[in-house]
Amino acid sequence: MTQETGSPDTPVYGFVGLGVMGQPMALNLARAGTPLIVWNRTPDRAEPLRAAGARVAASVEDVFARARVVFVMLLDEAVTDTVLGRGGPAFGKLVAGRVVVSMGSTAPEYARGLAADVHAAGGRFVEAPVSGSRKPAEAGELVAMLGGDRDTVEEVRPLLAPMCREAIPCGGAGSGLLMKLAVNLYLNTTIAALAEAVHFAARQDLDLETFRAVVDSGQLASGVTRVKVPMLAAHDFTVQAATADAHASTRLIADAARAVGIATPLLDLSSDLYAESVRLGNARLDMSSVLTAIEARTEARSEARTDTAPDRL
Repeated sequence: MTQETGSPDTPVYGFVGLGVMGQPMALNLARAGTPLIVWNRTPDRAEPLRAAGARVAASVEDVFARARVVFVMLLDEAVTDTVLGRGGPAFGKLVAGRVVVSMGSTAPEYARGLAADVHAAGGRFVEAPVSGSRKPAEAGELVAMLGGDRDTVEEVRPLLAPMCREAIPCGGAGSGLLMKLAVNLYLNTTIAALAEAVHFAARQDLDLETFRAVVDSGQLASGVTRVKVPMLAAHDFTVQAATADAHASTRLIADAARAVGIATPLLDLSSDLYAESVRLGNARLDMSSVLTAIEARTEARSEARTDTAPDRL
């Protein structure tokens, strides 16, 4: 038996996608008392939600049948299209009369197209990508960037409170995701720079705990440095935000930049590093594994110097 949430007069909300970010986000909704029905392609990810009082649906169709507002937090555009049945007859039946709140990171043009398809089918659409990784998701301290019709955005905005410290309207469909890309440009290059700084300090035989104390005592201190510097120092790449996702984000940003002729020199360098970390086998490890790509470059440079050093008698 699945657990029912809410009374017949209480609106029930849906949540589809319980991955690294989606699961803690949905848990915050459930623990705040939001009547919730959830679904995930891997069923065991839904068990903590069941324990928190949510109903676990047998299918995505069950979620949309019971919930008027459905939060969607899926891996990428292809998975989102597949789960929603976009492009087929099931899509219209699924979203008609529903508010689809897309919280994943996609290309702005994709979001505009999805919004148009949802509206054509008789539904409504809000994009709400979030800034933050797993720990802020667990703490309910994400920042959502909202794009869509103003009235629908204002309807959805208070529903995000258990998941997000702030929910900021950014304009029409696509604008929330453009804002997310701008924020991610800063984040992705910052993590790569921080990894390089830790690498530099370690190779200069500096004490990394002292390095952490200096950074966190000055104007560079942030939630990012407080979480990532200890991870980098310990080579602890427990996933908060995956390296493959960080690399995919750099490509989304680059595509959006190239479309309007914007140069992104720092982004391009960091994108190469994230790609190298993925090739080293770190795709599903934390994005701070970019450190290993920097270390590999140092080792290659060291080997090259050794190979070209003159022989001595």
